[in-house]
Amino acid sequence: MEDVIRTVKVKLNVPTNRCDDLHQTKDQFLHCANTTAEWAWRHPDEYCVTSKQQAENALYERLRDETDLTANLVQKGIRRAIEATKSGVARLKNGETTSQPHFDAWSVVYDKRSATFHRDHVSLSTVNGRVECPYVIPDDPEQTPIGEYLLNEDYEFRESTLQYDRSSETFYFHARMRRTTDDYERAAVASSDAEHRTVLGVDLNVDGSLAVTSTGAFIGNADKMNHRRREFEKTRGSMQQAGTRSAHLAIQSMDDRERRWVQDELHCASNEILTEARKHSCTHVVFEDLTDIRKRMAGVKRFHAWAFRCLYQYVEYKAEALRIGVEQVSPAYTSQRCSKCGFTDEMNRRSKHTFACQKCEYELNADYNASKNIARKLLKRLHSGPTSSDGGAPCQCALKSGTLTLNGEFHASVSSTVEGESTDKPTTEIVGY
Repeated sequence: MEDVIRTVKVKLNVPTNRCDDLHQTKDQFLHCANTTAEWAWRHPDEYCVTSKQQAENALYERLRDETDLTANLVQKGIRRAIEATKSGVARLKNGETTSQPHFDAWSVVYDKRSATFHRDHVSLSTVNGRVECPYVIPDDPEQTPIGEYLLNEDYEFRESTLQYDRSSETFYFHARMRRTTDDYERAAVASSDAEHRTVLGVDLNVDGSLAVTSTGAFIGNADKMNHRRREFEKTRGSMQQAGTRSAHLAIQSMDDRERRWVQDELHCASNEILTEARKHSCTHVVFEDLTDIRKRMAGVKRFHAWAFRCLYQYVEYKAEALRIGVEQVSPAYTSQRCSKCGFTDEMNRRSKHTFACQKCEYELNADYNASKNIARKLLKRLHSGPTSSDGGAPCQCALKSGTLTLNGEFHASVSSTVEGESTDKPTTEIVGY
């Protein structure tokens, strides 16, 4: 059996006279998390504490006395801090700079002991007893995450998160839903994959287009995201100089707004990537391995690393419902290798956006070239894997005008022109420069 996990964001209709109870619950929940983080973070003098049990033994009774939270919410606050401490320790081991975790974002974690989940409402534990919060469900929820997962009896509720949008003064519940996939469904997926294996390569970028696929799709706008983030940082810097409480609250609201905007952009990009995959009947989507991407790619800041991981995760969990596999491959030489003849040389990368092979003189957009090389790496892995008695399923890379096999056989789609004419030299409008 295999679990399928989905997270659904649903607006709550919270009784006006109970809103303050939720705000106080959040304050005390974050107090538990920050108290634990301060106790557990002992770098550089001692080893940090990363044991949840050790933290609960040391802090649970104290935090129960200091708050009006239920036992479960106190434990959730402690565990959130320990998870963040573990992540910080891992970054230290990798030689990265980090500091003691601090929690100020509006959020509270609930599970079945601190919340009672229903299909039309949720009952939440607060510092002042339970509060019943109906969901705000659209008139036609079909083909929306609410209809597909929240209202679907095949899915059950798991640990979920309550959040608050300061700008609209609205509470949202991020319900985590789980469905168990049985062996029959997985066999159907395997059978579908056995018929053909078509790979969509995706190259991610810190500027220009956020993602470029092997089908010649230029998705998202990394420059727009960078500009918007710089504007947020500039405004935050001006507010921080004021040093007032109102400025601090405004910065928190701005942080929430920025995070939502970026996540919306990434959701849109992930949807476009999967639209390309479905359009070209792909069984796999492949990215470069994002591990230590800040060290490997010049100009990749923590924001970009987070955005790339987030985009990958969005594609991964959405692709699962579409029965499309999502993989990662080594990034080595994907930007230097000619996707046509295979000649690899750093001089092939003529400029930031142009690839020109020094051997065969093949010229195309550099990111598009990289996306085809990324796809080819997964093709090699699939091709060299276990095969059936009939020689295994065919492996091919999805291009805009058809497919390409490892041995160079190009199969044009019915309505396409020559591959080189259609996507190897994309127009200014497509590339965005």
